[in-house]
This record gives sequence, structure tokens and C-alpha cells, in this order.
Amino acid sequence: MQPTCNLSLVIPLYNEAANIAGLCEEIRTRLADLDYEVLLVDDGSGDGSFDLLKQEAERDSRFKVISLRRNFGQSAALAAGFDMANGEIVITMDGDLQNDPADISRLLEKLNEGYDVVSGWRRDRKDLLLSRRIPSRLANRLISAMTGVRLNDYGCTLKAYRREVLQELNLYGELHRFIPALASQVGARLTELPVNHRPRTAGTSKYGIDRTTRVVLDL
Repeated sequence: MQPTCNLSLVIPLYNEAANIAGLCEEIRTRLADLDYEVLLVDDGSGDGSFDLLKQEAERDSRFKVISLRRNFGQSAALAAGFDMANGEIVITMDGDLQNDPADISRLLEKLNEGYDVVSGWRRDRKDLLLSRRIPSRLANRLISAMTGVRLNDYGCTLKAYRREVLQELNLYGELHRFIPALASQVGARLTELPVNHRPRTAGTSKYGIDRTTRVVLDL
């Protein structure tokens, strides 16, 4: 399928009703000058997120909703978004407003320097130390050592990809974290860019230390 727009933004969401309106408004503001679409992937939410997402899609035709029948996890949600994406460039980000939509233009600028993948690095991460940041550091070191692709923050969802990098990927479990390493194996040029990371102000985190175990198993 040939690309029909410049940019596809793929956003997986699970029980993020409190953040949806603010997220969509920020995207409209930050991407006002771009040719884009937004694929909002509801990963089996049970808090009314789907109805709010439908309202956003009815308000703005650039916003499209994909609904999964149950909570399959972030890799499956991203894969569903990738399958529907029409853009030459695909950017992924979280739906909890901790990723900053203002960084999208910076990712695109870096991609235009000749890279195929630009991975966000939450250098000043606003998460709990023991349950989130320390396990993440350990996982990043392990992934870098085993794959030979050294990144500071494999877990940051905010990433930019050229469309061809994502084709033919088969994502499951926590494999979305390893896309930069998989892309590097087939010759993709990648780099890392420090991005803003904001404290969560609404809703609750869906991730705990048990996720690190699943990451290691998939690795």
C-alpha cells in the first residue's frame, strides 16, 4: 500500500479516559502545519475510553479509532496501528500525556538528517524510582548488551520510523521495545534523541515491575 499522507501517529490507549480530550487537543495544536493522521488504538478499555475516542474521530476526520476486543497489550495495539497507517513516517507515543507532542517536530527533524529510526530518550524521567526507573535501567543495559544496539531508553514509546522499517514485523509480547534492534539487524540507521517526559496528572499507570520479567523472556 502506497502512503497517502506524510505522517501517521499511532497511539495505544488502555483506560485513559481522563487524558483523551487533552491529548487530542495538544496533538491538533502541535501538528497544525503538518499533513497527518492519528490512529487511536483502544486496547480493550473498560472505562469509557472508546466512546470518547469515537467522539474525537467524529469531530476531526484525521483521527481514526481502532478497537481491540480485549486487552492484548501494547505490542498488539501498536501492530494494529501499523497495519492501518497510511503515512510515509510513523510516530508512536503513549496516550497518558507523559510523552510531549511538542517533541514530534524534533523527531521529524532528526529523521530528516538521514536516519530510519529515531528513538526517544526520557533522560529526566518522571516516574517512580524503585518500581519503574531502576528496573528500566537494568532492562536497557541487558537489551543493549544482548542485541549490540546501545540505547539508553528502549522503553520510551515516543519513536519515529520510516514506513518501510515497520513492514513485515510480527510483534507479540513486549517485542515493541525491540523494534530499533530488529531494524538495525536489517541495516536501518538509528539514533536516540532526548525528549521531554512529564509527570502523570490523570489516570493510573498500567505497568509494574512484573513487566520487566516479560521483557527479559521475550529478549
